[in-house]
Amino acid sequence: MVVPSLTVQLVIMEKMELEGFNQELPERMNLAVIMEKQPSSHPWADFRFDAIGVVMRNGEEDKAINRIYQDGDVEQFLVTGLALQLHLDECESYYHNLMSPEPGCFIVADQPDSSDEMPVPYLVSLSFDEVHAYLEGDEQIYSVEIPAELYRWAEAYVLTHYVAIRKTKRKLKNWRETEKPGTSSGGGQS
Repeated sequence: MVVPSLTVQLVIMEKMELEGFNQELPERMNLAVIMEKQPSSHPWADFRFDAIGVVMRNGEEDKAINRIYQDGDVEQFLVTGLALQLHLDECESYYHNLMSPEPGCFIVADQPDSSDEMPVPYLVSLSFDEVHAYLEGDEQIYSVEIPAELYRWAEAYVLTHYVAIRKTKRKLKNWRETEKPGTSSGGGQS
């Protein structure tokens, strides 16, 4: 049995001009990540750490970690000095992230030597593809809800720079109808 190979034909949709839409976007957004430390129920670790949010910041900041909340054994830390820059070659990944049921902001952090040390975030991304590459290494990956202001900025970037491509399957030709008259359709010799 021969299985026909499927090919994908790309149909480019027309680019829309958006009236009244300001296409001057900032190159990057300055951010901070909120990390939370909680007691762990795991026998080999006393604490566990999670990223619980991303907040927008005004202007560039030096990399710093400051405790912003403490209630018993639960502590929250603000990790400043991070920035998010969008790239043209990642537009399709941004588009799929923004269109997903739960759009996320992905945080990549160094894996600490000890399980009781906090993983320190060093990258924030909106690209599934970029973060997937870090999953294959020893980095710690967190997903948090995307802040509304960051969502609007990424949405404007995608609307400005990305044209969605609709993928369609090519229809297979009926090879029996294209045979020349007087030729055998059998696979043997005539």
